[in-house]
Amino acid sequence: MDLYEAIKKRRDVRSYYIKDKPIPDHVLAKILLAAHYAPSVGFSQPWNFIVIKDIETRKRIKELVEVERERFRNLLPEDRKKIFDKIKIEAILDTPINLAVTCDPTRFAPYVLGRMTMPELCQYSTVLAIENLWLAATAEGIGVGWVSFFKKEDVKRILSIPEHVDLVAYLTLGYVEKFPERPELEEKGWLNRLPLEELVYIDTFGKKPDESFINVLRNSKF
Repeated sequence: MDLYEAIKKRRDVRSYYIKDKPIPDHVLAKILLAAHYAPSVGFSQPWNFIVIKDIETRKRIKELVEVERERFRNLLPEDRKKIFDKIKIEAILDTPINLAVTCDPTRFAPYVLGRMTMPELCQYSTVLAIENLWLAATAEGIGVGWVSFFKKEDVKRILSIPEHVDLVAYLTLGYVEKFPERPELEEKGWLNRLPLEELVYIDTFGKKPDESFINVLRNSKF
């Protein structure tokens, strides 16, 4: 699978897992290595990866998710509730592996090159590692889902993550039968992909490109 194909196929997957197929250690290691090869501000490499296989631990996190899912649902108008009820928000117990990705802002601190004026680049670097991981997993036929329906501090306590370390992502990983043609939220009618030509400006925010470049953007494909 080439890079553009992996980007196009990459999905936030929750509904197409092959539940009983384990991820071999050598495949998981390769995916984690791809994450570790991500660029990071000041070469700070602030990430850690917690591989979570224990079912009881995952059940505790799923309970947190169920609470927050219901809280969010109760905020929705009735028409949005009908769409939301069709959406699977996690696969914590349906996958062989869960993965927590953290960011340690104290690593190589205080003299991290490039982070003095933008300390948030620590988290941004970690997100780059997650995207590397996601694309590598896609190339291996493994779906990844990002779970966010919980309060981070609750999950940090369950996973014994130190107070100074930030939890950036909680992911579920498992083999898929196929990658959906479109994101699930688009398929279920929650939102649609915005046209690229509406999101690109020239020189200053809000200044539209000329018509020729707009046409190039509108017709761009890979």
